[in-house]
Amino acid sequence: MTVQMNRPTLSALALLISFVFLSQSDVSAQALSLPEGGVNHKSWAGRRVGVTDVEVRWNAPGVKGREGQIWGTNVAHYGYTVLGFGSNGASPWRAGANESTTISFSTDVSIEGQKLAAGTYGFFIAAYPDSCTLIFSKNTAGWGSYFYKPELDALRVTVRQQKGLPESRERLEYTFSGQTDRSVVIALEWEHWRIPFKVEVGLTQTALASIQSQMSGALGFDPPSLQAAAQWCLANDVNLDEALVWINSATDPNLGGATTFAALSTKAGLLRKKGNTKEADATMETALANASVFEMHGYGRQLIGQKKYKEAFAVFERNFQKNGDTWPTHVGLMRGYSAIGDVKNALKHARIAVAQAPDDLNRDALQGMIKTLEEGKPVAQ
Repeated sequence: MTVQMNRPTLSALALLISFVFLSQSDVSAQALSLPEGGVNHKSWAGRRVGVTDVEVRWNAPGVKGREGQIWGTNVAHYGYTVLGFGSNGASPWRAGANESTTISFSTDVSIEGQKLAAGTYGFFIAAYPDSCTLIFSKNTAGWGSYFYKPELDALRVTVRQQKGLPESRERLEYTFSGQTDRSVVIALEWEHWRIPFKVEVGLTQTALASIQSQMSGALGFDPPSLQAAAQWCLANDVNLDEALVWINSATDPNLGGATTFAALSTKAGLLRKKGNTKEADATMETALANASVFEMHGYGRQLIGQKKYKEAFAVFERNFQKNGDTWPTHVGLMRGYSAIGDVKNALKHARIAVAQAPDDLNRDALQGMIKTLEEGKPVAQ
């Protein structure tokens, strides 16, 4: 008997067969993820330096009782050697285990004073008894350094390692130390060796590029963000023309017209740097009219820092007239009188302020200033 199948049945059968084959293909293309044996630990570490993200990824081997048998052996060989297993070129040490160690930088950096572009690099080391050549390679996908090609080197830097460290580090680690807002020291540490190298960033350039990128998006319509971006430029004396555009937008009535002391004083500072003194003075006058007692006090301290002592005294006096008999206004007048050389009146207001101090920390600081003033000396500004 012949079984006839209609078109819908044939179509369904074809779809089912296709699904089975596709599913098998998809499964065979994937690798089953199982726990690792733990011989070489997969590791990563990173830091943000300024606005630059730095990350190292490596497989961490252990010493495993091989004290004194790590460096200059087949574990971490010196210089360049042919590793075999299909590799015919001389290779440096892989600076880890298994896959290539990689190091990435989100912006351009300097390594030991030499420039390196933003990106991810394979990291190798040609180690010697008294120095190490650090190699940043464009090849990031290799298995260790087996197929190392010197023509792919982006940068080589020679450093001196620290040997004979008192405590042995069992697992190879990349550590970060001595960090500032512009640099950090990265070090490979294993057994009794430490191989450090300094990474530096161009903080002003990278931060400005990051700010400009952010301001080109939704934050470019947000008055607080516009004000913060402009203030950063003012403080760092960069990008003043664009900063003035940002602060003008922040104070634009169509965007809410920010009239805070912070926004208006930033605008005044930018106008002054651009040589528009008349508008700067008018803007600062409006800013002071909107300032709190602490904002006026802070501005007076800023003027003292700029050695504009008479202008600072005028601000402290205005703060007292506006906000009356309060602890910050008396502290301000103490500093103002001291700055213009009137120690007697500075001492008078210091004694009033110490009785009004809000906590022991400020009270103790004022008592130290009173002692200085009683000796006829001005207080440190």
